Amino acid sequence: MQDLTKGSPVRLILTFAVPMLLGGLFQQTYVLIDAAVVGMVLGVESLAAVGGSQSVVFLLMGISMGSSAGFAIPVAKAFGAGDMSEVRKTAAAGLLLTIGVAALITVAGVVGGPLLLNVMNTPPEIIEEATLFVRALFAGASTTVLFNYQVATVRALGDSRTPLYLLIGSSIFNALLALLFVGGFGWGVAGAALATLTAHGIAAAVFQVIIWRRLPILRLSRADFAAGSSHLLEPFRLGLPMGLQWSVIAIGSMSVQMAINDLGPLSVAAFTAAMRVDSFGTLPMSAFSTALVTYVAQNRGARQWQRIRQGVWRTVLVGVGISVVAGLIIVMIGSSIVSILTGGDGEVIAMSRQVFLTNSTLHWVLAIVFITRAAVQGMDVASAPFISCVGETLGRIAVALLLVPQIGFLGVALAAPIAWLVGYFPLGLSWFRQRAKIISLEQDTETPLPLIA
Repeated sequence: MQDLTKGSPVRLILTFAVPMLLGGLFQQTYVLIDAAVVGMVLGVESLAAVGGSQSVVFLLMGISMGSSAGFAIPVAKAFGAGDMSEVRKTAAAGLLLTIGVAALITVAGVVGGPLLLNVMNTPPEIIEEATLFVRALFAGASTTVLFNYQVATVRALGDSRTPLYLLIGSSIFNALLALLFVGGFGWGVAGAALATLTAHGIAAAVFQVIIWRRLPILRLSRADFAAGSSHLLEPFRLGLPMGLQWSVIAIGSMSVQMAINDLGPLSVAAFTAAMRVDSFGTLPMSAFSTALVTYVAQNRGARQWQRIRQGVWRTVLVGVGISVVAGLIIVMIGSSIVSILTGGDGEVIAMSRQVFLTNSTLHWVLAIVFITRAAVQGMDVASAPFISCVGETLGRIAVALLLVPQIGFLGVALAAPIAWLVGYFPLGLSWFRQRAKIISLEQDTETPLPLIA
């Protein structure tokens, strides 16, 4: 555990973010290996089938990723205030809500996932494999949902290293299982889904043992759950909008995916491969934003207003600088990696290059969006991030309807940067209003901070 209310803000945020960055690198590496196994063993159409289902997966699993982060914010706030009893009660409340989310996602994915693939006009060449992949993945989605909440809760206590070790082990195991299930046993795309579920299930079980033995603050008793049931409102208020905002973004991604599907399987494969590579460039900003949510929440609980303001500004500077460098690296080497994933298909490589030129070079814009969103969420403001996500979704839908039919795959490549710019405005407005309040409270630590959307 780590107290983020004392010490250099930049040093603390960097120290907290680096393990998450390393964990993300391992996760993205296994995702890349998984794509390579599917593409090289099963072919480009199977790779397109997995990629073509990702917006459906994102739509539903995004609820888990976002809500887990929201459920953990009250835990970080209680820890920052030094109230260990409240930490256990809020953690228990979040776990109760997580169980409900797991049931919802499982049923929605197994039953509704295949329907969404048909609504999205998934190409007939890949619809069968895409359906199989979605059903297999969501049948065991509860393991992933639980793992997401475990990670979020432990990070809320300032511990980003324990999740790192589990993520590394899970990623390596996932990659090995993908090779075995897909390449060895010949289980096709279902083998890729089963590899992920098995790895997450084992990681969640090991994580729970570690929590019980080494983190007594999270040893939840029946009394904690009984008390936690009266604490459901706050994590629900924060977790629901954060879960929905991921899904709202996914709706925009689905509209873009529909436009890609109309362009044919090669376009689907190119976009899938390009985004697998491009995602490496977004890892630093994702790590910084997750660290910043915990940092802001803990300091808000401790009423350290000046530290919040300083931490946010310095994280912006560091995040933008790293994102510029990471984006340029991807532009230089991305096409070579796509060539390996797709067997050197020239048309696919050419289309993926458009994604790198339009997305990777603008990662610094996304860094500002991520960091601003994290700062606002850490201040317990849920409405502005949700409005931002609605704006991003509308931007993607507009691109899918207006640009893609006119300029083809280039319109697909432009969808994300346009969405980032649209989504920033409500976040920026909300943060500057919060910042003004923080400045006025820096000399008066007794005054509670009103929430401003």
